[in-house]
Amino acid sequence: MTADARTVPVGLGARAYDVLIGPGLLDRAGDLIAPHARRRRVAVVADQTVARLHGARLTAALERAGLAAPTIAVPPGEASKSWEGLAALSDQLLALELDRGDLIAAFGGGVVGDLAGFAAAIYKRGIDFVQIPTTLLAQVDSSVGGKTAIDTPRGKNLIGAFHQPRLVLADLDVLATLPDREMRAGYAEIIKYGLLGDFAFFEWLEAEAAAVLAREPGALAHAVARSVEMKAEIVAEDEKEAGRRALLNLGHTFGHALEAEVGFGEALLHGEAVALGCAQAFRFSAAQRLAPRQDAERVERAIAAAGLPARLSDLAAGPFAADRLIAHAGQDKKAEGGALTFVLARRIGEAFTARGVDPAALRDFLLAEGATP
Repeated sequence: MTADARTVPVGLGARAYDVLIGPGLLDRAGDLIAPHARRRRVAVVADQTVARLHGARLTAALERAGLAAPTIAVPPGEASKSWEGLAALSDQLLALELDRGDLIAAFGGGVVGDLAGFAAAIYKRGIDFVQIPTTLLAQVDSSVGGKTAIDTPRGKNLIGAFHQPRLVLADLDVLATLPDREMRAGYAEIIKYGLLGDFAFFEWLEAEAAAVLAREPGALAHAVARSVEMKAEIVAEDEKEAGRRALLNLGHTFGHALEAEVGFGEALLHGEAVALGCAQAFRFSAAQRLAPRQDAERVERAIAAAGLPARLSDLAAGPFAADRLIAHAGQDKKAEGGALTFVLARRIGEAFTARGVDPAALRDFLLAEGATP
């Protein structure tokens, strides 16, 4: 490992693992992954774009460590995270004749991590995998915690499993090739951590957002590491989202409803939906007199300053029908017995799970936000 890499442990007993964060990890991937590959074979599941940009380096690193590294490339984009995408990937993994002593490496953004992780969870009733996230969003969020899933026409991530990786390698160098829009989308998940549980981190982000988005090494390393530390702490306490882990969904119920309405894809990136969802969660909290209005205004300013959508009017895909958004929210995984569940806030840095949200109050709020009846 490089001298300036950081290790964040995810404490889950026998299923504990480390998240390594820093530059140069891709070239060390073989040595780092080898202890987890009992049969010296690693099936790399890579986004096609990532395979083109970085695949040769990863393959070379694995082969230097004596690991066979067959690669399966999947099309980029949310459409791959589907029943059809899962079936195609499972068939390709079976064609490689992997057994449970082999290893799968998810090499890409959140789509590949979710898809390959879910395939690993169900392949021959479970095979180990490692995460090598190549987007900022995946490094700070989806690669850590063991959530794997695919989308369906009825909603995002509704079919999946908890399947923890054996190792996560977050190489900050690969972010150099990430488009600026994807950097901003990843930043949405970073600011979410400050909003849900660390006011000091939120204040730091207000001052350092431009440095993080410009990929300045020190600022970027701190932002990624602090985000992973917060997620690791929450996952270790509540792996299956029975309690505190639900707070990680701040902004997601609003955001997933927008994604379902727009159609999962390039029109609205997941991080963009989360950013807008966080702003809406704070404005709704303020409208319900749960949080100070000035906090909601401050959150909106911070999100907009990062170049992320903070209002429905910021999206070209509108207008949005309030009743359709509410219907999508009712399909959210946190909903219980048909009752709407949202992560709301008392103030910046203090989120909570609100069950039984009044649909009429939500409808009034969405209409005030600019949604149509």
